[in-house]
Amino acid sequence: MPQIGNQTLKESDMWGATPFDQLACRIGFKSMRYDGLFTVPDTDKSLSFPGSLGGMNWGSMSVDPNNHLLFVNDMRLGLWVQMIPADTSNIARGSNGGEAINTGMGAVPLKGTPYAVNKNRFMSPLGIPCQKPPFGTLSAIDMKTQKIVWQVPVGTVQDTGPFGIKMRVKMPVGMPTLGGTLATQGGLVFIAGTQDYYLRAFDSSTGKEVWKARLPVGSQGGPMSYVSPKDGKQYILISAGGARQSPDRGDYVIAYALPDSK
Repeated sequence: MPQIGNQTLKESDMWGATPFDQLACRIGFKSMRYDGLFTVPDTDKSLSFPGSLGGMNWGSMSVDPNNHLLFVNDMRLGLWVQMIPADTSNIARGSNGGEAINTGMGAVPLKGTPYAVNKNRFMSPLGIPCQKPPFGTLSAIDMKTQKIVWQVPVGTVQDTGPFGIKMRVKMPVGMPTLGGTLATQGGLVFIAGTQDYYLRAFDSSTGKEVWKARLPVGSQGGPMSYVSPKDGKQYILISAGGARQSPDRGDYVIAYALPDSK
């Protein structure tokens, strides 16, 4: 099967919203040990890409069995990682790792081992991933040929931005995805797990975005579908509780009716 979202990074891949951002990312990249996809953590600072946050670890795959297509979304976020000997003073002064465990970042003791692991996202000073976009894509894979049929960036910076300030720009840079896809027999792929507040539908044969609906807050859920026993209509259902990087929260379950077949 093809590789999705785990390219080997180069210094020229470092990117920033400003020249200062790009410079800081290049310096950070050069200062870390990076041996490609399987970089082994050690006591020096190393780069893990796509890292535990990236690749296809979040969300899920969906399948169109009639056309032999597999749909997968990915997240392209790197982590810097450093193993810290547990007998050093900085671990002795630290906590039990509870806050780091809650946030998923910071120093966490590894029980039963003589080390703690310290890690964080490889971001620019403005809080933007250091490598060039896209930071998340949606891909269709032909299960017979095992080749990528199409790949598109999914998500915009409309509802996110540096320091929590929404940029309100509908630029499809491709955002990290937290949530799966749903493929329908009618040739559509639905996804809502981006950092902007939309449920989208893509043409499963071309990857063209054909529909989207604005959600009250972001969603990290996977869409589902059902046929109502009352009216016989098919519905797409999505839960929306808030995107990970946004302070906006809610408690919504929203259903959209598909058009009647002609």
